[in-house]
Amino acid sequence: MNDQIIIMGIGNWLMSDDGVGVHAARSLAQDPPAGVPVVDAGTDALSALSFLEAATRVLLIDAVRWGGAPGTIRRFTEGELLSPPGGNTAHAVHLFGSRHLFRPDAEWPEFLILGVEPASMAYGMELTPVVAAVLPQVIQLSREIVTAWKSENVLT
Repeated sequence: MNDQIIIMGIGNWLMSDDGVGVHAARSLAQDPPAGVPVVDAGTDALSALSFLEAATRVLLIDAVRWGGAPGTIRRFTEGELLSPPGGNTAHAVHLFGSRHLFRPDAEWPEFLILGVEPASMAYGMELTPVVAAVLPQVIQLSREIVTAWKSENVLT
């Protein structure tokens, strides 16, 4: 099976740390991993569906509240995020809730969510210093995850 991997950043870039996924996607899009589309989906889950229909694996980057220290990065599967205690992210839940809009013949992709605990969700287009400081780590982890997924595909 040949994986189609997509990196997707979601969030509201007008709400400070809520936009961490968008900031990460914009940075990754400047030098994307070879053969991997990078999508800035913002808060528009419906527009993201066409990208998801083509994917077998999606690395989703978003601000997620789970009670960690601000700026902490955590990986979630879709099931972990949606099951209590999970994490609180309106954008990912909205995206997952749109599954019923998929074409009947399209398979729902596997998701890995790279969540960053926000420090602030107040109005503002800039990340807080603590979240801005971990953005390079989010980008590096994204590259490492994609590389690992690609090597799994080569081995199978």
